[in-house]
Amino acid sequence: MNEQTDLTFMDEALRLAGRVQGRTWPNPAVGAVVVRGGGIVGRGATRPPGGAHAEIGALREAGELARGATLYVTLEPCCHTARTGPCADAVIEAGVARVVAAVEDPNPLVAGGGFAALRAAGIAVETGIRAEAGARLIAGFAHRMRTGLPLVTLKWAMTLDGKIATRTGSSQWITGPEARREVHRMRDRTDAIAVGSGTIRVDDPLLTTRLEEGDAGEGGPHCPLRVVLDRSGSVPFSSKLLDRETPGDARVIAGPGASAGWRDGLAARGVAVTVVEAEGDAWLPAALRVIGEWGVNELLVEGGGRFAGGLLDAGLAGRVAAFIAPKLAGGEAAPSPRAGLGVAERGSAWRVEPERTMWFGPDLLVEGRVVSGEGSADV
Repeated sequence: MNEQTDLTFMDEALRLAGRVQGRTWPNPAVGAVVVRGGGIVGRGATRPPGGAHAEIGALREAGELARGATLYVTLEPCCHTARTGPCADAVIEAGVARVVAAVEDPNPLVAGGGFAALRAAGIAVETGIRAEAGARLIAGFAHRMRTGLPLVTLKWAMTLDGKIATRTGSSQWITGPEARREVHRMRDRTDAIAVGSGTIRVDDPLLTTRLEEGDAGEGGPHCPLRVVLDRSGSVPFSSKLLDRETPGDARVIAGPGASAGWRDGLAARGVAVTVVEAEGDAWLPAALRVIGEWGVNELLVEGGGRFAGGLLDAGLAGRVAAFIAPKLAGGEAAPSPRAGLGVAERGSAWRVEPERTMWFGPDLLVEGRVVSGEGSADV
């Protein structure tokens, strides 16, 4: 097949992967299509944990038509056994003649081993087709494989003069309905959302995904895991987020100072509490490591300025999604989206490499990677 044909079919595999983002952790979202005679005969995307990987779904749909066909897949087929068997073995057994992949699997248990197994079986393998798009799809998974931590995106909405609330704490609503709908699409595509205890006490948010069926990914709106970081153990039992009737799972990470009575009270309400014994500046990195151990790849942080500032100061923030509304709040006491220690010199300011700038009604979204800053790792 020619290059343009390869790009077209890989685009379909990428589309399928995008439809299941947020629904597959701890696995990455992967899409696959089987092509024979110039047409697609099988489609697949990663199922929830324990379910079929994308390649298996596509091969099952193709059946005998997979023999001699080309498989397009956004990520290297795995070659190890976890909850499911090795996908590379299934591709070989199906008689596929050619595999076209976007990127290599960053999991050290695979890391090129899948491609090697396919080539050893006589299957033609081509890689790097739509590599940039494929890498973006698995950025969180790759980050967790490398660091053990989830890839953190700091999300906030602010006025044109950099305020996330007024001097009295009023914050609803800074942005318009179009921007707020995009926030719900972000929630639909992420594995987990995290907030600090201050946000719970002040705003009492639900942090659920509220979208129309056609505006969400596969299976309809997806409510990600909701995580509260509460070092002192102060979140009220009456918080909406912790209510059993609120859709989606909720968990709390507490510090060593949280009382046993408070922890028992949350447990009685069905809320899992993990105590992180680290102290001082070590507590926040240790809490994020717990989230990584749960298998969370992408973490959307919707907390206030202190939480965001702590993550930036510790070098734990990998991405930013800032919605900017054409409004002016004013006031020295009005909070900004980023508190904490901050940088000492202007030249040490964190730099964001924009990957997406888009208007949602009157509001502008700037989204991109945090690439440098004093005390910050290039994540």
